[in-house]
Amino acid sequence: MQHREIGYYFIVMASFIVVLAGLKSASEIIVPFLLSLFIAIILSPLYNFFNKKGLPNAISLTLVVAIFVTFIGLVAKLIGSSVQEFSSNINFYEQQLSSIFKQLLVFSNNIGIDIPQKEIANVINTKQIMEFSTTIIKSIGSMFTNGLVILLTVVFMMLESKYFINKIEYASSDSEAIGHIEEILERIQDYMVLKALISLLTGFIVWIALLIVGTDYAFLWAVLAFILNFIPNIGSIIAAVPAVLLTLVQLGSISALIVTLIYTAINVIVGSVIEPKVMGKGVGLSTLVVFLSLLFWGWMFGVVGMLLSIPLTIMAKIIFNANENTRWIAVLLGTGDNLSHVNK
Repeated sequence: MQHREIGYYFIVMASFIVVLAGLKSASEIIVPFLLSLFIAIILSPLYNFFNKKGLPNAISLTLVVAIFVTFIGLVAKLIGSSVQEFSSNINFYEQQLSSIFKQLLVFSNNIGIDIPQKEIANVINTKQIMEFSTTIIKSIGSMFTNGLVILLTVVFMMLESKYFINKIEYASSDSEAIGHIEEILERIQDYMVLKALISLLTGFIVWIALLIVGTDYAFLWAVLAFILNFIPNIGSIIAAVPAVLLTLVQLGSISALIVTLIYTAINVIVGSVIEPKVMGKGVGLSTLVVFLSLLFWGWMFGVVGMLLSIPLTIMAKIIFNANENTRWIAVLLGTGDNLSHVNK
């Protein structure tokens, strides 16, 4: 009996690895689908709002698509020139940053702190540091290279969303399975919509703050803050790096310190005060799982996987919890708060 159980787990593990390999190799198809799915989830409350106002499906959908396309087009137009201009000046910024870095090394050596310059210079590539932000923006933009396909997929998903649960209820008599599907859709929609609004607030505050300080390309860094706020734990930290470095090169160390304090205040107030209150008890995942899911989905699907790591993991947790044989995995993914009674 024990040998059978071991064999069963080996088969499950082998199947799991085969599925992962298949998903990884099919990422070019899966990534646009996932992007379309989560855009449709974010836009669906607006679509439902228009429907509740008595507008026909066609008009509701046209309004939602028009608002979405206008928003994306406006953002692309505003950041397009900034990305191009910043990229053309990257060598100048890199030279200025290298000069500041060398001055810091000389100062540290003068006060008795011996730092090996060559080794540090090999580790810290100032040009790559300055380029990484535009690389992220361009990689986000490359997701929309098949923009028409993504837009059409979003349209069809939103049209289908109204009848999706009804179809499942008609096709299946398993009420428990239907309940799990409804839970997945509800939790992911709540998370994505609230996270999008919070990220929008974060980006807006960053934009206003950088305009006041006088940092160049303030809107570009605001868009970067909005996008990277979807990445848990480290996203907001990464978003601050290029803005702080550019402020250091452009306006000096005092202004760079002010920008650093601004980003810290935004992360504390929005991330630690506003977000927990708005999102309730959280996503039901442990901190370690959140970080590991970021690495895993990033490896699987690139930047899109990192942006969607939380909703994908929530989906996996609910699916694991639905089966008695895999419920232990759902428990490991959770925070463990509901297990406190075990130790008593």
